[in-house]
Amino acid sequence: MRRDVFQAIADPTRRAIINLVAQQPMNLNAVADRFDISRPAISKQIGILTECGLLTVKQQGRERFCEVQLKPLREVSDWIEQYSRFWNKKLDALGDFLEKNNDDNP
Repeated sequence: MRRDVFQAIADPTRRAIINLVAQQPMNLNAVADRFDISRPAISKQIGILTECGLLTVKQQGRERFCEVQLKPLREVSDWIEQYSRFWNKKLDALGDFLEKNNDDNP
């Protein structure tokens, strides 16, 4: 089963890894050192992020470095935007309604 970006960001540890690596590329050990969970658990989380396209892991000499890829988050942003437009429209209509009723009742 291929995971999607929504599943990837659903987990707080994975979101923290994205935030951490977004600051600068880091080797796997440096990422793992920032968390109070086992290295295999971090490797699993990094694997999920890689599978979803949010991280790439590149070999540099003897070390493997994680780099963030934020382009897949565009799908989340686009999904959220439709609801933002919906609620802005509703709130604008409410504002118009309240303003009209306020004008009617001096």
